[in-house]
Amino acid sequence: MAHPSFAVVIPMYNEQAAAEACARAVCEELRKLPHRSALIAVNDGSKDATGEILAALSLQEPKLTLVTHPANRGYGAALRTGVGAAAAAGYDYVLFMDSDLTNHPRDIPRFAEAMEDGVDVIKASRYIPGGGMEGVPLKRSLISRLGNRVAGWLFGMGLHDCTNGFRALRTAIAVQMDLRERRFPIIMEELYHCRFLATTFREIPVVLTNRRLDQRKTSFSYTPGTFWKYFKFALLAFLHVRPAEYARTRKD
Repeated sequence: MAHPSFAVVIPMYNEQAAAEACARAVCEELRKLPHRSALIAVNDGSKDATGEILAALSLQEPKLTLVTHPANRGYGAALRTGVGAAAAAGYDYVLFMDSDLTNHPRDIPRFAEAMEDGVDVIKASRYIPGGGMEGVPLKRSLISRLGNRVAGWLFGMGLHDCTNGFRALRTAIAVQMDLRERRFPIIMEELYHCRFLATTFREIPVVLTNRRLDQRKTSFSYTPGTFWKYFKFALLAFLHVRPAEYARTRKD
């Protein structure tokens, strides 16, 4: 595909400390590329000044589209809203990333290169040559590395970093998914659906950094319930249990 279009979708909830810097950095990177592109920021019912900051910036920045949830509906709902907006605008791909700049906008061109090759699913990876983590606590790093090794084996798609939220997929595939998770396990639910909808996968190396001290703390919790919410989708994929709504699939 020659310069396929894409929208960067970023959910934001109470991110006033990083919202403007994130949006400006992403839009600056998009302007360097020849692709038709946009940043779709989903303000998910923020109670701080996130919405006001983004609204003011959208008047100055033509690449920025702001969509607002009146009340907080969760990360999963924000992603689904972003996909809907991207599909309505006719973008070929959706690229998801976080608002705290732990995913660096400079990696967006790497995604664009894979899009030009027509890859269905593109995942950022910390665990391939060139990837890594900086400033991430050792405990979190070890749990992530071990968990992704197991999840990658269960999914069987050749991926090394299944839980990474920095990823892109064809919009035509994304709109077929009946995703129901409200929080971060939707990343794994999405991969589970990709197991039956997508045919090509690629990883690009990225370096994940930690959130700044002035930013809202991550809400991820290391509990048995959380791990089960993540790994159940990898297990379903391993057992070849198809999502109930798919009468026909492109891949077994």
